[in-house]
Amino acid sequence: MAENNEPIYHVPVLLKPSVDGMSIHPDGTYVDVTFGGGGHSREILSRLGKKGILLGFDQDEDAERNIVDNPQFIFVRSNFRYLHNFLRYHNIDQIDAILADLGVSSHHFDDSERGFSFRFEGNLDMRMNKRAGMTAADVINTYDEERLANLFYLYGELKNSRKLASTIVKARNERKIITINDLLDIIKPLFGREREKKELAKVFQSLRIEVNQEMEALKEMLYAATEALKPGGRLVVITYHSLEDRMVKNIIKTGNVEGKAEKDFFGNLQTPFRQVNNKVIVPDETELAQNPRSRSAKLRIAEKI
Repeated sequence: MAENNEPIYHVPVLLKPSVDGMSIHPDGTYVDVTFGGGGHSREILSRLGKKGILLGFDQDEDAERNIVDNPQFIFVRSNFRYLHNFLRYHNIDQIDAILADLGVSSHHFDDSERGFSFRFEGNLDMRMNKRAGMTAADVINTYDEERLANLFYLYGELKNSRKLASTIVKARNERKIITINDLLDIIKPLFGREREKKELAKVFQSLRIEVNQEMEALKEMLYAATEALKPGGRLVVITYHSLEDRMVKNIIKTGNVEGKAEKDFFGNLQTPFRQVNNKVIVPDETELAQNPRSRSAKLRIAEKI
C-alpha cells in the first residue's frame, strides 16, 4: 500500500472543482470509479466523517500500489462497468455522489511495456486490465478491413480511415504486426509531417478505446450511476475527448447516452438530472502549467432530480 501522502503515478485533474462538485457531507456514501493514483479519493476521504464511506474502482493492478489505508475506504479491483454489481455486493442501495475522471494517466503513457504511446518501443498491448482480453496487436492482426476502417473513423475521427485500414491489412499479409514500431513503420508514410503526432495520437486512441471497450463500459457505468444516485446526489465526470463528452452530456440532458429527448404531456424534457454547471469547467492556467495533459479536460456536474 502507498503511504497516505503522495500518489505514485497521477496528478489529479481538476481536483478541487470536481470534489467540490460532489457536494460532500461527512456521513455520505461516495464512489470514485477511476481510482488510479488515488488523488481524488484522498481529497474525498479528507472531507468524510467517521460514518462516511468511499468505494474506489480500478481494474489496473498498478493502482493497488496506491490503496489508501483508511477504514472508510473500500477498494474494488474491477472495471467501473460493474458498478451496479459491486454496490449490491457491498449492500449499498444508494449513493450521494459519483466521480469519474476518464483520462488515461501519464503513468500509462510513460510505461513502454503497456504500449499506450507511440513515443516508446514496446508491444502493442494497451490493456488497462493486463490479466484479460485482447491486445491492440490482436485488433490490428485479426479485424477485417472494414471493421478496422470503422474503428479508426468512429474512435479516432480519422478522415483517411479506409486508406489506413487497407495499408495495415496489406502489410500484415506479409508479416504479423506485433510492436509499436511495426505499426509506425506501416502507417507513418500516410501522414504529413506537420500533423503526424496528432494523427498518430488518434490512431492509438482509437485502438485503446477498442481494446478496453471504453465506450460500452462508460455507457453501462452512466446508466448504473443514474440508478444508484439518491435524489439530490451528484454525477461528476471529467472527459477528455468528444466521444465520451457527448455521451456524458447526453445522459445529463436527456437521461440516455444517445441524446434522444423525451418530453412529457406539457412538452417538458424528461431527464433524471439537473445540470449544476451549464458551462463546462476547464483547468485554469496554473493547473495547465503544472499538468499539460489536463488541457483537453472538461468537467460536467449534474444533480439527480
